[in-house]
Amino acid sequence: MTPVGIVLVSHSAQVAESVAELARGLAAGGAVARVAPAGGSPDGGLGTSADRVLAAVAAVDQGAGVALLADLGSSVLTVKALLADGDLSPDCRLVDAPFLEGAVAAVVAASAGASLDAVATAAAEAYDYRKA
Repeated sequence: MTPVGIVLVSHSAQVAESVAELARGLAAGGAVARVAPAGGSPDGGLGTSADRVLAAVAAVDQGAGVALLADLGSSVLTVKALLADGDLSPDCRLVDAPFLEGAVAAVVAASAGASLDAVATAAAEAYDYRKA
């Protein structure tokens, strides 16, 4: 079984890394899908880097597809541009999901062997999580 890879695109390297660490930790208990953070600008500040997104996708892509979750604004636009320009394979998908909860759901689903469609659905369903 080859799991779907997960890329977390954020304006902040620290946010992307922390969410990746949390998602991996909550999915533990067996084989955990590959998760790569792609956050911050090349100079280490806030921003989004297409090169970091491409490197993260390359790091997690094992042939089963890659789900990309983006936090907001230019992170979303960067992923959309990479998809539109053909820089990402057709097996890559921008998932409309809340960043933290969606990342956890995506990593758990991917680690359980879910398909790219099922991973995207699990992440998107995180919009329905109720806390009160």
